[in-house]
Amino acid sequence: MKYFLQVPVVLVLLMVFPFPAAHGHSVEGGGLMSGMSHPVLGLDHLLAMVCVGVLSARMGGRAVWSVPAVFVGVMAVGGLLGMAEVPWMSVEAGIALSVVGLGVAVAVTKRVPTPLALGVVGFFAVFHGHAHGTEMPELASPWAYASGFLLGTAGLHLFGVLLGLMGREIPRGEVVLRFAGGVVAGAGLVFLVG
Repeated sequence: MKYFLQVPVVLVLLMVFPFPAAHGHSVEGGGLMSGMSHPVLGLDHLLAMVCVGVLSARMGGRAVWSVPAVFVGVMAVGGLLGMAEVPWMSVEAGIALSVVGLGVAVAVTKRVPTPLALGVVGFFAVFHGHAHGTEMPELASPWAYASGFLLGTAGLHLFGVLLGLMGREIPRGEVVLRFAGGVVAGAGLVFLVG
């Protein structure tokens, strides 16, 4: 019965965050709405952020909110580092590895120790934040864009949490999530070599 209560929430999220067919996006305008849509329009970011939500839902308890919160908080720090032009190692490779790593985590495990999950998502969040922080100073409204980007990220995490919770409730839901995690990891490998 819980599954049917979650369906309206997922439908609202799908209407608010339309899923694009391809990676390729622009930050023209650089305002709040541009920032909110940006995480959804980059397939690498979208996949990693949804996986964070799925993983946290599987972990349960406080991890449902703490794992996504750490990602958003550390991503903001990474964004500040990017805005300050602090050099960071292989940002694009780090983002691709986050897709691989988070996809594998969803594919192979139900529960990850919370300290490990917090450390891993925090590490990957720096790369995601830095990548977008480097382009923010050039925007017309960098702080509005950053706020939107953080809200968009949180929305994707919420969507992932709902998917993870539904995976527990529907028949073979865990199998579907594990398969999807494998597909995400494969996409991350494509990003890494491409």
